[in-house]
Amino acid sequence: MTTPHDHSHYHIVLVGCGKMGQAMLNGWLAQGVDPARVLVVDPFAKGLPAGVQTLTEASAIPAGATADVVVVAVKPQVLADAIAPYRQFAASGAVFLSVAAGKTIAGFHALLGAEAKIVRAMPNTPAAVGRGMTVLCAGAGVSEAEKTRCQTLAQAVGMAAWLEDETLMDAVTAISGSGPAYIFHLTEALEQAARALGLPEELSAVLARQTVAGAGELLAQASESPEQLRKNVTSPGGTTAAALEVLMNPETGLPSLMVRATAAAERRGRELA
Repeated sequence: MTTPHDHSHYHIVLVGCGKMGQAMLNGWLAQGVDPARVLVVDPFAKGLPAGVQTLTEASAIPAGATADVVVVAVKPQVLADAIAPYRQFAASGAVFLSVAAGKTIAGFHALLGAEAKIVRAMPNTPAAVGRGMTVLCAGAGVSEAEKTRCQTLAQAVGMAAWLEDETLMDAVTAISGSGPAYIFHLTEALEQAARALGLPEELSAVLARQTVAGAGELLAQASESPEQLRKNVTSPGGTTAAALEVLMNPETGLPSLMVRATAAAERRGRELA
């Protein structure tokens, strides 16, 4: 990772301002991006921060408009139609930072031209609270300065890392992209288990949510590995050890289940590409 550089002086076009687009926009503004240098194009955009330029359709973009970075945050199924009006920016040398799940760099070249500069990114939903994880992969022709610029935009909502081999992006999606859903489901399961043990419904929900949130924060702040943190809670022959004997079973436990689950997610990602 590199140290974020100042990004207050260049122009950003944000295509799509749903939950992820909104999270990124808020992060950029919090980091000092001038709202006047951001153009949001979204037919349903409303309640955006003061000073941000907003258009409901790309056809309204002025002929002389410029962009240094075009951030593509639309649903994958509408990408082909949504991206066509932005070829003018590709022709003028803008770098396209895509957070559209499953869409390859080659797919963007097919839509924008072979010379278009593309950075493919896989963020996740904790970006909404500034705790996201984004993995980026740059296509041919993207300079180091442009990579740093894209990384800076991604780091406005959490951590960012680079991947050289784009074929591994489906694996990234299976781990960090889809990963928050696994944690949320774990919380659901813990709450259900609490109720099965006879605890009141409201208390079960609080115990599960706070335990998962607190453990995550401890993991984020601690210097120890997840393995060591687990051992710190586990006394030989105690209650935690009894539970972990079930959860860590080589055949039926959580590790083998997680391998199967993430393999299914990766496989589906390849099918959707």
